[in-house]
Amino acid sequence: MKIPADLKYTQDHEWIRVDGDVAVVGVTDFAQGELGDVVFVEIETEGEELDKGETFGTVEAVKTVSDLFMPVGGTVSEVNEALADEPEVVNKDPYGAGWMIKVEIKDSSELDDLMSAEEYQKMIEA
Repeated sequence: MKIPADLKYTQDHEWIRVDGDVAVVGVTDFAQGELGDVVFVEIETEGEELDKGETFGTVEAVKTVSDLFMPVGGTVSEVNEALADEPEVVNKDPYGAGWMIKVEIKDSSELDDLMSAEEYQKMIEA
């Protein structure tokens, strides 16, 4: 299982990669493994401003449907449209082509509440 050191993580198993005022968000390798085969990703929040912890979409797998939560507050500036046709990319490449949204960060201090790769590793092993 991969946990890239250059990302931040949430307790809900989302990852975030920050580049200036924009962040890319997806689900972790651990999360996609727990979900099983992803068959549908629904994200209809493009253009919306959401607070940290709010639901930005859902991911449906063979076993279950799971909500996706904002790791930080901000405006959803882009949705990965490729997931509509190929949701299985979330399983194959969760940290790359399987990204879900891009967010214009409202308050970068919220990043301080997220976990490092090491902290996330400890959480999932507990």
